[in-house]
Amino acid sequence: MNVWQPAAGETLLARVPVTFASGAAMRVRGRRWFRDTERNDIQRELDGWPEGPTHAARSMGGAVTGSALRGTALTVGVLFMAFLSAFGGNLSGPSSRSGSGSSDDPADEVEDFPVMWAAPGTIARTLPWQLDPARSKQKHYRTHLIVTDSRLVIVGMPFSERDYKRVDDTVLWETPRAAIGSIERRDFKDGDDVKVIFTDGSWCRLRTSGRDRLMRYLVDRLDFVPLDSLTPAQRETAETFASAHAPDAGPPVVTRSECGCFRVEVLAPSTTNAFFGHSTRDMVMDVDGNTVDLSQYHLEDWSLEGLATRRRLRAPEPPSGRSSPD
Repeated sequence: MNVWQPAAGETLLARVPVTFASGAAMRVRGRRWFRDTERNDIQRELDGWPEGPTHAARSMGGAVTGSALRGTALTVGVLFMAFLSAFGGNLSGPSSRSGSGSSDDPADEVEDFPVMWAAPGTIARTLPWQLDPARSKQKHYRTHLIVTDSRLVIVGMPFSERDYKRVDDTVLWETPRAAIGSIERRDFKDGDDVKVIFTDGSWCRLRTSGRDRLMRYLVDRLDFVPLDSLTPAQRETAETFASAHAPDAGPPVVTRSECGCFRVEVLAPSTTNAFFGHSTRDMVMDVDGNTVDLSQYHLEDWSLEGLATRRRLRAPEPPSGRSSPD
């Protein structure tokens, strides 16, 4: 295995599967475009990119007719929902995930679906073509986004469902975190997308199954706690937890919750696989360095994205278990 490793003194924070996103509204479903700031198609201008498909948004009539042709038994109600979806309406109804049934950006999610918005010479134009599922088939190749305390890195690797734990990384792209202006959650439909806006005004839209992990370290304002500022009892708990994860586990990443508890997260390169990225282990300890049982978590001890959802739902108590490793 050839697994990407951080440099000396660099802290690995997250590694998640990532591709360019795909449209969800009926007019743009399964499609994506690469645009300049005048909304022109620029994919043939991108340096080193192989030829890819040229799409056009479906017409309003075509979007509805296409849905009808996929099943002659569709009811009038289903056709009506397809019509709504073509205009960014809710097709699938409420979801237990963080997706949204309506678009707050119809120009870029319903009428068009750019996944790259870049003037000549801007950072977004340097992104690797392997992120495009139309050019690099997910059945045989995967791309991951790695986040450290100093940079973002995209790596690629061959993929086989029968041997998904095998990792042979090739670095495809990287940029310092200082080049990132902002990152936005894009929730339309699935809630798996992020919009990365670079400091030069260019941007890209990416899809990842590990958005919570990604956003936790790129957007959410965490209170990081250096190991050498912990009490001896706290540090012993954190380092003992890390050493039990894997022999090559990096130093534990410790953040302080609003309630005063500490969340300890650990990553180990040996736990990387081509399908999921890194597996992450975490625990919570109190101010005395004692491990906090899951049933005793405060709301603040949960991941921040999950916490925001629970606050919106006014949940009186935290759930009894985690729904995902994020």
